[in-house]
Amino acid sequence: MYLAGPSGCNSRDETSIDDAGHSALSPFLTHPLITLTGMRIGAHVRLDSDPIGFGEKLGADVIQMFVVDPQSWDKPTPHPRTEEILASPIEVVVHSSYQINVASLNNRLRMPSRNAVAQQAKAAAELGAFGLVVHGGHVRSDAELDTGIDNWRKLFERQQDKGGFAVPILIENTAGGNHAMARHFDSIARLWDAVGDYGAGFCLDTCHAWAGGEELVGAVDRIKAITGRIDLVHLNSSRDEFNSGADRHANFADGTIDPQLLAEVCRTAGAPVVLETPADGLAEDLEYLREHV
Repeated sequence: MYLAGPSGCNSRDETSIDDAGHSALSPFLTHPLITLTGMRIGAHVRLDSDPIGFGEKLGADVIQMFVVDPQSWDKPTPHPRTEEILASPIEVVVHSSYQINVASLNNRLRMPSRNAVAQQAKAAAELGAFGLVVHGGHVRSDAELDTGIDNWRKLFERQQDKGGFAVPILIENTAGGNHAMARHFDSIARLWDAVGDYGAGFCLDTCHAWAGGEELVGAVDRIKAITGRIDLVHLNSSRDEFNSGADRHANFADGTIDPQLLAEVCRTAGAPVVLETPADGLAEDLEYLREHV
């Protein structure tokens, strides 16, 4: 069971590079800077029935997927392509279902959320995933913030008593909400004081940071100063202006974030990068990173 580990850890073999600087895994890793840094770039799959096929068509090194309907409380069931997923050189990370709110003071939401995190972490491990992404969640008022943070601590503490989570839990910053656990970096710092010693990982979403009112210039250094790590980057542009509080992803060419700034986050984070941009422009977004990272 996982309690702590280095940023970006994974049980899968590392990418091998031939003398010409090409990846033995994927044609995606043909850019010399990508091969030199060992950078892993991919996307969230939109075809959960064939996640590896989706990744192969994109030339991805890493894919993100769900293990349940993201709008449900369903318990995960074995994926019909588990053997194919485990055998593939494409790395996998799992995103948890959206309704999970570990911070909530409402027992009818918090308790199912704790169970769902544990269940989905186990399902992620069965697919060889290197982590489970979980949104920071929110409470209903400023007066509840300290309890919300303590509820996050209890998630890790109680699971530790059971041997830990099956994969690292990667807490993701969120875009909106006045009482969010992980919208602003100072809030993340308070959260990390409570959960950092339990081996919590961190997922930096660029759209969420931008919409949440955090400048992306220097964001990687500021987050690492708080958490000591970035385990995954969700590299997305935003449909909305800075500090809008709106979680609406956009393709690089259409969004309000300078694509060069997104590429800089990709270069400096030192972590796998997953794009969650709209499907119509996803291939172009990946091509932009090939050319600029």
